[in-house]
Amino acid sequence: MPELPEVNLYLHALRPRILGERIERTRIPSPSLLKTFDPAPAELHGRVVETLARLGKRIVLGTEGGLFAVVHLMIAGRFQWRKPGVPVPRKRGHAAFDFRRGTLLITEASTRKRASLHLVRGEAALREHDPGGIEPLEATAEAFAAAIRRENRTLKRALTDPRIVSGIGNAHSDEILLRARLSPVQLTRRLGDGEVERLRAATRSSLAE
Repeated sequence: MPELPEVNLYLHALRPRILGERIERTRIPSPSLLKTFDPAPAELHGRVVETLARLGKRIVLGTEGGLFAVVHLMIAGRFQWRKPGVPVPRKRGHAAFDFRRGTLLITEASTRKRASLHLVRGEAALREHDPGGIEPLEATAEAFAAAIRRENRTLKRALTDPRIVSGIGNAHSDEILLRARLSPVQLTRRLGDGEVERLRAATRSSLAE
């Protein structure tokens, strides 16, 4: 599953391609992808992509007029940039966002279709998709410690709970705990101050690397 570093890399690759560009058409042949019915996908047509952002493990395309497309790729979902108007792949394809210079495909290499697309109107509706966890690369030492100790969880569950820490899943949590030399089953409220700081340092260095 794309986590914080991978989502940021997607954003890095997408910005020069679609930021400031107009969505000419959306094509969503997959019935499992779209999780909302209002606004309709056709409302994206003709709108310029004004913002690209990460919301946890989700990628958010913000268009003019306050309409947002929230994409969660889950485990096997991927973005692919292709030539304009390319067909949506029959087996793996979910959707296509057509731009003048190319087409952004959403694909999923799995028989269990878990990727999702929500279309929402306005900042308030967008905030409903934010689980509320702290940003691990931005949080102060005090905010990180408070979040980790807020509930008495195992370290593995605390790091991967999006309500506690934003954007971290199984893959990066394992690397973080190995680097911090901490057990995944250690309880968060039994951590000493030095252990919490070691966990924060390992989190920051691992994700940044």
